[in-house]
Amino acid sequence: MDTIQHQREHYIDWIRVIAFMILIFFHCSMPFVQFGWEIKNTEHSVFLDRLIIWLHQWRLPLLFFISGVGVSFSLRKRSVLSFFGERVIRLFIPLLFSMFFVIPLQVYFERLQEKKINESYWSFYPTVWELTPYPEGTLTWSHLWFVVYLFVFTILLLPVFTLFKIQVLQKWKQKINPIFGHPLANLLLAIPFIIYYFLWYIRWPAQGGLLDDWFLFNSSITFYFIGYFLADLPSFWKTCETYRNYFLAVTLSCLAVLFWKYYWPVELPKHQDESLYVYGFFDGLHIWAIILTIIGFTRRYLNFSTPSLVYLTSAVYPFYILHQTIIVATGYYIVQWQSPIWVKLITLIVVCFVLIFTLYHFLIRPFMLTRILYGLKPKQLIPTQQVSYAEQE
Repeated sequence: MDTIQHQREHYIDWIRVIAFMILIFFHCSMPFVQFGWEIKNTEHSVFLDRLIIWLHQWRLPLLFFISGVGVSFSLRKRSVLSFFGERVIRLFIPLLFSMFFVIPLQVYFERLQEKKINESYWSFYPTVWELTPYPEGTLTWSHLWFVVYLFVFTILLLPVFTLFKIQVLQKWKQKINPIFGHPLANLLLAIPFIIYYFLWYIRWPAQGGLLDDWFLFNSSITFYFIGYFLADLPSFWKTCETYRNYFLAVTLSCLAVLFWKYYWPVELPKHQDESLYVYGFFDGLHIWAIILTIIGFTRRYLNFSTPSLVYLTSAVYPFYILHQTIIVATGYYIVQWQSPIWVKLITLIVVCFVLIFTLYHFLIRPFMLTRILYGLKPKQLIPTQQVSYAEQE
């Protein structure tokens, strides 16, 4: 346990950074797939349909899990009360700011493409202050539903975080630590996610609206809690590394079934029938197995730091806040080109990264006010590889 407590686990940073890079690719691809989104290309790519439907299964569970791990790291040197106060500042303030000053640009370009409006952004913008929720109005948290859920999860789990500060429960956790030395014990943690498919997948389809969103809500808070719970159990992480090829085999086996029956035809279950139970079992197991696989391989091959990693670890949150608005705003013009989809996609990815990096490096990172508004600590940290989790989280 001492190793995990006092030495920064760099592979966790790599997972977080890679997951957010995948997220940017995911949203850059959304104009070119058949699924609904803010802006759309006139044609879609079947290849991207299949790729996106697969990425969609596990990208956010991975982020919720890693967020839970980050909570555990953060609480090692903080009281629960100070942790919650910091979460208010770093989650709630950026959320409110973005809803009023970042996200409205998405709604503007969406309605411009739908030809529902024909006016400048400055004429459109005051509709935000009518405080009418989207889609009837302009006010929405859009892609920041993830931040909303994290904030709500933090509030709901505060009593749990407080309980696990008690020495008796900490000792109990270490007593059960050896259980996770067996790979099957790690895999069995997929059971609740499989059950959630059977109970709520059809009745409560995921929509990111917080209320009446029980499948997404329950599965996400479970990933979040499990990440928190397992963070200081060394055997879990060591087992992921030792049996990484085993977990990869489970992932690929599930993936073969899922692509054959669901992803290749781009058709997910719509009824509470046998098709759902097959899908729920293999998809629930697949999502958890791919998380174990990613942990195992990153812990084995990416447990080191670089100046770029230190920089990007701090940058991911502002990148996340900005990325979809930039994709929608620039994508509105790019999808109008008479060019192949792959040209538009690559252009959108490059433009997105260049603009996000420019805004972050020159306008957000250097100034205290913008740092707070985009979820960073008021003061820049010294870019050392030995910064503790409690300082960065």
